[in-house]
Amino acid sequence: MLDHLEFTTPKPKVISGAKDDWELVIGMEIHAQVASKSKLFSGASTKFGNEPNSNVSFVDAAMPGMLPVINEFCVEQAVRTGLGLKAEINLFSAFDRKNYFYPDLPQGYQISQLYHPIVGEGEVLVDMEPGVARLVRIERIHLEQDAGKSIHDMDPTMSFVDLNRTGVALMEIVSRPDIRGPEEAAAYVLKLRQILRYLGTCDGNMQNGNLRADVNVSVCRPGQYEKYQATQDFGHLGTRCEIKNMNSTRFIQMAIDYEARRQIAILEDGGTVDQETRLYDADKNETRSMRSKEEAHDYRYFPCPDLLPLEIEQGWVDDIAKTLPELPDEKKARFVKEFGLSEYDANVLTADTANASYFEGVAAGTDGKLAANWVINELFGRLKKDDKDIETSPVSPEQLGGIVKLIKSGDISGKIAKDLFEIVYTEGGIPAEIVETRGMKQVTDTGAIEKAVDEVIAANPGQVEKAQQNPKLAGWFVGQVMKATGGKANPGAVDALVKAKLGL
Repeated sequence: MLDHLEFTTPKPKVISGAKDDWELVIGMEIHAQVASKSKLFSGASTKFGNEPNSNVSFVDAAMPGMLPVINEFCVEQAVRTGLGLKAEINLFSAFDRKNYFYPDLPQGYQISQLYHPIVGEGEVLVDMEPGVARLVRIERIHLEQDAGKSIHDMDPTMSFVDLNRTGVALMEIVSRPDIRGPEEAAAYVLKLRQILRYLGTCDGNMQNGNLRADVNVSVCRPGQYEKYQATQDFGHLGTRCEIKNMNSTRFIQMAIDYEARRQIAILEDGGTVDQETRLYDADKNETRSMRSKEEAHDYRYFPCPDLLPLEIEQGWVDDIAKTLPELPDEKKARFVKEFGLSEYDANVLTADTANASYFEGVAAGTDGKLAANWVINELFGRLKKDDKDIETSPVSPEQLGGIVKLIKSGDISGKIAKDLFEIVYTEGGIPAEIVETRGMKQVTDTGAIEKAVDEVIAANPGQVEKAQQNPKLAGWFVGQVMKATGGKANPGAVDALVKAKLGL
């Protein structure tokens, strides 16, 4: 449990079949491309969008006699990721050959880690809503090389192969079957993506395939999952099917829902679910069989003879740990404690590092809650409308902070602040100077405000009588005085004077 942030565990998703209720059990394998300029075992570029087959070294192309050489930076990124997920770092790890043939894998095997992964058990706290979160256990993270890409839609009779991705470093992050519904699965992917982006170990770009998910789905009767948790015996759970290569959180949810209902229908008809690998067809919103699920022995894993085991020193791991940034959960807890924000607002502002640092720039030396309100509601709303992001915001943190300080000091009202924000957004400038030169300062002189109140009351005797019978109508006078003063009068002072003059 994080300091200042308490949470309860969400209820599992329950699907009603024709006969019984069923619960979902989901485990995920996330393939995250390591943020590195070169590949795992060669110096070839990893730049996305280059000409096909231009990022290919002799090692990637599996030319005879070419030997892999480990990229130390990729190892460091994997260790950094493990530390960010509060995981055990294995000082001894080793690479294995996973043997299978694909046209886009020239070696005929993939260099991966099965028996001795670089990272052991960790955890991810998946926020579902304020006060509700799921703790998902990480089983392991291992390093492996990616395969290339087969392209089948460029010619009616031929397929093409692009080896640019071949040999790119991947971290496979394997969870325990702790996820209990489609929404949780999507939230888990997004939370993991957020942590990786904070760490700088993966850019999380799902469109480019830099973050992909294999989703293991099974169903069980209520009560069975608790037996599994108590014993860690998978026999209490249903047979799982794996849905491969998902790169959209929306499709992940749709695929899980479809697959769960497919399995329930089979079981309620008296059949058995076959363990297999399936693909999701987004156009038809269905999963279909790809191949029977292989076990480790089907791939004939054996230690890679071309690579020595990795032996890293604890001191090196400790040095990496010292460079870790403040991570999302810790930052959120600090925002709640330091600035008095709601958990919802803190979640929005810590969604990525750019949002968080912008907010802290605005809130420096002023009211944190007021700053959060202006960043989330005014700035984010306007940026979304103009299709901009925080990096391209026309208003700097210092400028927005200046507006918030003017509101806090009483120099301008909320209404004037919106006008001021519009000026700064479209024209730029220093807020305090704009207020001075354009005469936007709030009128706090009670004598001037009292004069305006007296004039409005004198001009509207009928309205005075109505307000004295129904005090709620006093707000009409406040509005008239604000209009008469060009919105510059202090609303609180106007309200107090109106009530006093009307005897309310």
